[in-house]
Amino acid sequence: MDILVAFSKLEDGKSIKNILMRSGFQVLAVCNTASQVLSLCDEWDGGIVVSGYRFADMVYEELRECLPSTIGMLLIASPSHWVDPCPKGVVRLPMPLKVHDLVDTLEMMLQAQARRKRRSKPQPKGRTKEEQALIDQAKGLLMERNKMTETEAHRYIQKCSMDSGTNMVETAQMVMRLL
Repeated sequence: MDILVAFSKLEDGKSIKNILMRSGFQVLAVCNTASQVLSLCDEWDGGIVVSGYRFADMVYEELRECLPSTIGMLLIASPSHWVDPCPKGVVRLPMPLKVHDLVDTLEMMLQAQARRKRRSKPQPKGRTKEEQALIDQAKGLLMERNKMTETEAHRYIQKCSMDSGTNMVETAQMVMRLL
């Protein structure tokens, strides 16, 4: 996953970028305004924004509200600039910054994002009308010949599908061929 560095002073952003790159992280870009961050995040499906607390066009809380939920934020600022409670999706590190704290925190955040991404499995695609009709036809045949209820026929096809390692459409086709 990529990292975006955003500080109002470009030199600060470049310094953080250099530290991160030396530590093995991939840095997508260095920005000095929140609008630059938001324009880059439109094409981004996840990652971390390492940020200062204030930009010329907004403060970090406003930026966080505008970011997609798939993007985390690591705020590096003096605790006097923090708001409580900490906004959702923001992890804070105090200034002055310790390099090992920055590296460890980023690694933790990236691992957490990777876990969340793995857990959010893509939804299975729906069946076409033809596929659903075939399953319904196989269920009807099972109901007629084996005196099953609709639920029993469905479960039978479902169990055979799981046992044979095929999908329900293929199992329905086998049922039709056999009966």
